[in-house]
Amino acid sequence: MRPHIVIINRWRERYADYAGYLDHRVNRVSYITTEVGLASVPQAANDVLLVAATDDLESVRRRLRELVSRYGKPDAIIALKEDDLLVAAALRAEWDCPGQRAEELIGFRDKYVMSRLIARAGLPVPAFGLAADAQQVADFAAVHGWPVIVKPRCGSSSEGVVQASEPADLVGVSFEEPLLVQEYNPNPIYHVDGVFTAPGLVQCRASRYVNTCLGFRSGSFLGSVEEDDPVVNSVIAAAAEKYMSALTNRPTAFHLEVFVDSAGPSCVFLEVGARVGGAEIPFVWREVHGYDLMEAAFRIQLGLPVAEGPPTPARGGVGGWLLIPTPLTRPCRITEATSMVGRRPGPYAEALLRPGEVLPLADAYYEHVGGRFRFCESSSHAVEQAIVATAAAFRVAAEPIELVTSG
Repeated sequence: MRPHIVIINRWRERYADYAGYLDHRVNRVSYITTEVGLASVPQAANDVLLVAATDDLESVRRRLRELVSRYGKPDAIIALKEDDLLVAAALRAEWDCPGQRAEELIGFRDKYVMSRLIARAGLPVPAFGLAADAQQVADFAAVHGWPVIVKPRCGSSSEGVVQASEPADLVGVSFEEPLLVQEYNPNPIYHVDGVFTAPGLVQCRASRYVNTCLGFRSGSFLGSVEEDDPVVNSVIAAAAEKYMSALTNRPTAFHLEVFVDSAGPSCVFLEVGARVGGAEIPFVWREVHGYDLMEAAFRIQLGLPVAEGPPTPARGGVGGWLLIPTPLTRPCRITEATSMVGRRPGPYAEALLRPGEVLPLADAYYEHVGGRFRFCESSSHAVEQAIVATAAAFRVAAEPIELVTSG
């Protein structure tokens, strides 16, 4: 009997090369995916079942039962997207599959639990507290000062995050879901990506955001520049190892965010996910550095060892990426998108929709945007220049689908 592997997927883009990671002839590989995610499911898939949302546990559970009735109990359940991790963990427990359980992941999903674990380890983290209502936030700010950050305890992609400078900024905040309030830190935010295999890091790269993830939600572009200062990189890597050690003793692909004070330098924890970073991070790692973070995460969920170094030739250099926000509320139909590849300074690769194609209302937030670009230069400064120039020159436009349909 061939092993039955079930993969939960929501990406349209091939962030993960599933067919390259797992022989679909030797294994029976079934997929539970969204309609948008069908495009990245290999043709060699054993079976494909659709759900409206892959983070809907009951829907995915029903589909998994269908697959079990056809092909037997799963030998492994794989989910690489952050919002799907707890669904996969719950189903692994139900079907006695190897891999992470919910209790192992909660420190990476619940930001309040996460911050408590980091603080308990004696590591620097902004002051934080529970935010059950506006009064509790105001009481926190009375001690730690305004502005403050209010965010969902289990959110992603900065959805629902609010920076409040005074009590009036909390008027529109819904406290129906569990929220966290956090002290504001003005220092630049870096994302740190890699693979942790206790007790150390197998891979680690630090990148500085150009603008912020929260700003991207309100219409500014979001860029990322890999850090080329060896002193800053050394400090960040040492901090990343301590943060990961405080949260787990198991192999984990991670996407960590930290505040970096260049005077020193020094790091303060922001948050971390037990998954590969989104946006263009997997592509830049593969194309510029020759290391597939998604494959490492996939192998970890199968209980297999990961590569310690880059196994494939690559461009080399300093990488970066740029996201341009959606021109209209999704879904919308693209009417204009200017190619930027070939411009100097500019990107070496881009992901754009052609005029007439639809930007869907899909859950992979950083995938379905106005434009995605990847950069490779000789220095961090050169990458940032290329990002700023591309953001200024790029043009994208769209029209509401509702108007086209009704007309």
